[in-house]
Amino acid sequence: MHTQYEIAVIGSGNAAEGIVHGLLRRMILLDDRIIATDPNPERREAFAKRFNITTTDDNRVAIRESYIVLLAVKPQQYRNVCASFADEIRDDHVIVSIMAGVSTANIEAQFPGKKTRVVRVMPNLAMHVGEGMAGIFAGQYANEADLLRAQRIFEAGGRAVVLDDESLMDAITAVSGTGPAYFYYFCEAIISAGEKAGLTRQQATLLATQTCLGAARMMIESSETPDVLRKKVMSPGGTTEAAVESMLQDKVKEHVEAAVLAAWKRSQELGR
Repeated sequence: MHTQYEIAVIGSGNAAEGIVHGLLRRMILLDDRIIATDPNPERREAFAKRFNITTTDDNRVAIRESYIVLLAVKPQQYRNVCASFADEIRDDHVIVSIMAGVSTANIEAQFPGKKTRVVRVMPNLAMHVGEGMAGIFAGQYANEADLLRAQRIFEAGGRAVVLDDESLMDAITAVSGTGPAYFYYFCEAIISAGEKAGLTRQQATLLATQTCLGAARMMIESSETPDVLRKKVMSPGGTTEAAVESMLQDKVKEHVEAAVLAAWKRSQELGR
């Protein structure tokens, strides 16, 4: 069946915006092959202006005219959203879901009587700048070509890892899906401390962000583990040792681990 669009983006939020940006920036698709939907006219206008793509508030029309359905709605809404277009899903459709916690089986169950091809993905916000990370899992009816399509979509905005155990998607959500928020929160603290030490906010922000960027780049390019790199910065009786000792006394590592596991547990809860 010939369709007007390759992808129908159902839900035009921040995550979907990053995905569309990657597809167009890397020229995986041209703008006339993407349609986006959203009930909010402001979000539709934002997508139309930024990407020059077609937008609509009619999910059924968008799906009817597309092959890939990118399901980017809130996990609490997906049952109602899927019910509204279930009869439009064809055998050649591929549903790519980026909803946290919602299993491929739960999505497949929204289309009774059909062997709906579902690929579940957990991306993160850094797709906006081409440095995203995504975990991918193929549902029981998805084929190898569907999986490769999903990889191509998300590697346009960074990197992707394919999983063979869906239960690990909750861990992906906790580590990389919500991971940017941990980083930003950490940077907020560094910037605030810099101001208290006498720097301007602008100076502290530049120092913190460039330092974090450089540290991440060293991890990638050196292939050394974080503990080895940390020890290279530390010297006995020095400033770094004082900082690390303070964090050890305050059990910062344990608190961070607890926070990540809290995200992991919440992802599991959303899938029930």
